[in-house]
Amino acid sequence: MSDTQQRIDTLVKSSNVLLFMKGTASFPQCGFSGRAIQILKACGVDPKAVVTVNVLEDDAIRQGIKEYSQWPTIPQLYIKGEFIGGSDIMMEMYESGELQQVLNPA
Repeated sequence: MSDTQQRIDTLVKSSNVLLFMKGTASFPQCGFSGRAIQILKACGVDPKAVVTVNVLEDDAIRQGIKEYSQWPTIPQLYIKGEFIGGSDIMMEMYESGELQQVLNPA
């Protein structure tokens, strides 16, 4: 495992809610990343409780996360170490109520 993959793996496994995105929770720098933050807020997640990684600040992470998840796009959401998906999947899961259940298990 490369150093970048190891860094990503450590981040993923050490955070309850982790979002690899373009920009930050308070200043998303693409529409999809902004939508991901809005979906999490709509699920009742405090944006301050979400660990975000701005892929625009680290090109190795930006490329490495795509290899790590085998998913070609950003943003990417991880909950308790499990890859959930990008903003489209987050929206589908939100609309079905599944995302709320994953984020807030009874």
